Amino acid sequence: MKLLRKVPFRLAIIVTFVLSFGNLAAQVGINQGVLNPNLLTENELAALPNLSAAIAKEVVENRPYLRMMKFHEFLKEYLNEEQSKELYHKLFVPINLNTSTRDEILLVPGVGSRMAHEFEEYRPYKAMAQFHREIGKYVDDTELGKLAQFVFVPINLNEASDDDILTIPGLGNRMLHEFKEYRPYKNFLQFRREIGKYVDDEEVARLERYLVLE
Repeated sequence: MKLLRKVPFRLAIIVTFVLSFGNLAAQVGINQGVLNPNLLTENELAALPNLSAAIAKEVVENRPYLRMMKFHEFLKEYLNEEQSKELYHKLFVPINLNTSTRDEILLVPGVGSRMAHEFEEYRPYKAMAQFHREIGKYVDDTELGKLAQFVFVPINLNEASDDDILTIPGLGNRMLHEFKEYRPYKNFLQFRREIGKYVDDEEVARLERYLVLE
């Protein structure tokens, strides 16, 4: 009888964990409202802190931003450091946990030198579950969730689940089908050729940054 009582309790813990954190294997953290400058219209951009209509127009014309540092360098022409920091709570290009520089990691809201060191300490990351486990040693669940939405771990294009692929910002069910249609990919030249049938070269490059072939 005691064993039977323990099983539902353990199941309840598992269910609570899944509902709280979602699919931790996914390569992009669960979004809590942070927007991507590669995906917004001029009007949507202009509604954000410190972005005028003129700046929003320039943001769109200079896309895509394949690294957060590229976006940061662009904005330095228009915003000071404090204005940029305020904006990054709402607008950010997710950074690759395995390849981002220290300076790029430090652009993540709430990350200082100590936390940037911890981000780097556990490389290479295989999945977001690893990020949650390791960085969760230093911050509580609320802060961990906030940090996760600014980062990603590239997924294996040939083996990724539907749920993982759909975490790529701006990717919907139609493109999910095309990603899977051409499996197995032998190299990224094949990926660019096949997916380039549906989107332009800039969008192919934006999508590719979330992927690896292993």
